[in-house]
Amino acid sequence: MDETGFRMFRLSSVGYCCAQILIKMALEDEGTENEDLIRALNGLCMGIGSEQKTCGVLTGGIAVLGLYAGKGNDQECPSPSYTAMVDEFTGWFREEFGSTDCADLIGVCSVIDYQTNQEYRLKCGDTLIRSFEKIREILRGHDFTWGSRVPD
Repeated sequence: MDETGFRMFRLSSVGYCCAQILIKMALEDEGTENEDLIRALNGLCMGIGSEQKTCGVLTGGIAVLGLYAGKGNDQECPSPSYTAMVDEFTGWFREEFGSTDCADLIGVCSVIDYQTNQEYRLKCGDTLIRSFEKIREILRGHDFTWGSRVPD
């Protein structure tokens, strides 16, 4: 297992879902934390509100792109390339994995830790790793530097 996979496994093993893992890793790579953002992304877990609809890897990936290129305050505008980046990631995701719905991608393969009542999905690892790399590639292709949202 490479470093990215190990980091994802570590975060998953302490209860973070796919969307939270992507954002948490993006924040860690820039040396920041944002517990409120991580907490808010909990709603994207298991296909948005545990409905197994739109995959948390996809929505979490779009959130990472927004972290870099989206509007963050009254004086900002989203990056001119933000929509193109989201479209590129969404199109790639659909083509790469055949669907954008959690139910189609992983079905109901999970285990439940009855002590904490936390459900863990078993098939997200490869989707997470490949998506994480694609997100980084898209950002680089649009002149963003991974790990630094501060303009050069």
